[in-house]
Amino acid sequence: MNEFIERHRDSVIGSLSGFDRVRFRGTLRWLCYADGLGRWLSTMKVLLKDFGSLTQRVTAGIRAAAEELAAAAGRPIRYLASPAQSKEDCARAIAAEDGIREGLICVLTAVEPCQSFRIARDAARRQLVLRGALRKCLHYYFYWMHPTWGFCHARLQTWLPMTVQVCINGREWLARQMDAAGLKYVRRENAFVWLEDVPAAQRLMDEQLKLDWAAALNRLLPQFHPTCRQWIGQTAEVGYYWSIQESEWASDVMFRDAPTLAALYPHLIRHATTHLGSRDVLRFLGRRVPAHGGVNANFAGEVVSDLRQRPEGLRIKHRVNANSIKMYDKQGSVLRIETTLNDPRDLRVYRRKEGDRSGPRGWRVLRRGVADTHRRAQVCQAANERYLQSLAAAETPTPLGELTADLCQPVRWKKQRVRALNPLAPADAALLEAIGRGEFLVNGFRNRDLRQRLYGSASDPTVARRQSGAVTRALRMLRAHGLIRKVPKTHRYLLSDKGQRCVTALLAARAADTAKLTQAA
Repeated sequence: MNEFIERHRDSVIGSLSGFDRVRFRGTLRWLCYADGLGRWLSTMKVLLKDFGSLTQRVTAGIRAAAEELAAAAGRPIRYLASPAQSKEDCARAIAAEDGIREGLICVLTAVEPCQSFRIARDAARRQLVLRGALRKCLHYYFYWMHPTWGFCHARLQTWLPMTVQVCINGREWLARQMDAAGLKYVRRENAFVWLEDVPAAQRLMDEQLKLDWAAALNRLLPQFHPTCRQWIGQTAEVGYYWSIQESEWASDVMFRDAPTLAALYPHLIRHATTHLGSRDVLRFLGRRVPAHGGVNANFAGEVVSDLRQRPEGLRIKHRVNANSIKMYDKQGSVLRIETTLNDPRDLRVYRRKEGDRSGPRGWRVLRRGVADTHRRAQVCQAANERYLQSLAAAETPTPLGELTADLCQPVRWKKQRVRALNPLAPADAALLEAIGRGEFLVNGFRNRDLRQRLYGSASDPTVARRQSGAVTRALRMLRAHGLIRKVPKTHRYLLSDKGQRCVTALLAARAADTAKLTQAA
């Protein structure tokens, strides 16, 4: 990420990283499965034949409380019959019309699918049983101008198990933070195109990760679900468990003006579509890939990349199962890299086993729970940085002849003559293609990595030594021309800034047809 910004430092104001949209889910863990609900009914002394009447009372209480909250605040309740109608647009229109700056904006209702329960008859045992089922029920959407989070909303399911969702936006929150700190900014929709003090804004955004999410969400709960304690009791042990159902972590690179990004963006799109393969996407999203090429044999998912025109701009998206990373230009002058994490099970966090506070720490599965929010932010930021690091190698409008003129001339390095590079020769072209692979941009490459890419596996030790020597001479030539640099105290090499520019340009030129090259000339 820093390398991309350094390369375009004359055109960039700065970068800002943090949560964009985050959707929290509150569940009553002991009530969201059939056996747990059955035990709760037993403590309530409710028979299964009376389950229907109980749920009707619960739903009626939830609806009455929601209507009382709206009436007390003097805000409207509207029913949306069509799922195609945007609830956010409706709420924003009401806020603009009524001039709502803080507090409840409105309450919207809609019938939507939900995970609930039904009573069934077990013919073998000749008795009623409780089973989970996908059903439809009325949901309440509460929209606020929150004093801390800005525009946000909560979704309340009126049927058991009374699942709730809270959706906030990190950029909305940051705007409130900067207002309180007296920092000036220019905001267009959900992006900041100019910041008076970029480091100060980043520090404020970093402070968002320090919030006690469970406590904050529990404080918000009575504002839209005041009857929850009436049914689930008063002790904290039986309260809502808060998890992150979906999170978007965005890194915004703010350019000084829109024309600069408009000229650069097509090159970034071309680089992302032609040079980033499945292995690169897997690495971006934290999946391990073998050094010999391909993907792990136990990977059973799919990697998909697609390019689409969105209202906010041209967007390229790379997806690994339920998680994705995408790039698009926002508001003309903001380059956004955004990692969306829906399923964290592929990722790891260094922690103790859940429920064992005195046990040893180890690398365990990243949980959805808010306890792992900080680690979630770390892995998403790392994914964005890997992606931006790869974009640092994107081709530039510099003429190819000017960019590579000195490569075709012999040079002297450490008092010895080193031959010129011939990018059109098959051997040198294969070498450039090997060092320009996406998996080498982050961790670099070794002699054995290049030997594997150029020659494959050699079973004869003599042949392997001969190939190793050839790669050593090739590495010396690349270092002499300034295309690669050695990582200190290791046997690894990385592409230099010059190498990233030249290799990308030469590979693109080899792939282009003569008609396009003639037209470009």
